[in-house]
Amino acid sequence: MSKRPSWDEYFLRITREVAQRATCLRRQVGALLVMDKHILATGYNGAPSGLPHCLEIGCLREQLKIPPGERHELCRGLHAEMNALIQAAHYGIKISGATLYSTTYPCSLCAKMLVNAGIKRVVTLTDYPDPLAKEMLSLANVTVEIVKLE
Repeated sequence: MSKRPSWDEYFLRITREVAQRATCLRRQVGALLVMDKHILATGYNGAPSGLPHCLEIGCLREQLKIPPGERHELCRGLHAEMNALIQAAHYGIKISGATLYSTTYPCSLCAKMLVNAGIKRVVTLTDYPDPLAKEMLSLANVTVEIVKLE
């Protein structure tokens, strides 16, 4: 019999599936908001609803050669974390005190939103080069864990 995954492993594996819907050319990211072992909302990165996807029209950040972790405002897409927060708000789901699971560490834009939304814990598969995000989450006492899956 195989080893049963921990809750963190279980939810992180689901973030990988959610990321498969992403329409970003640079990175496929998936996110979940979870409370009491129940998924409240999901999100993946891509253009706003109803607008052309970067898969269809190209990536401005690639064209301008902007490195990861810089100039987030020069992107047509929303991040997976943003979309999970927006989905929860759209459907009136309380998320204060929830855990965010994501395939990658949140950027500083997402970190600010997560802090104001009352997210208390972030569990991610990979790091991201954004020192400001790390500083803000730390100052807000948001626990962050990077978990490696087998």
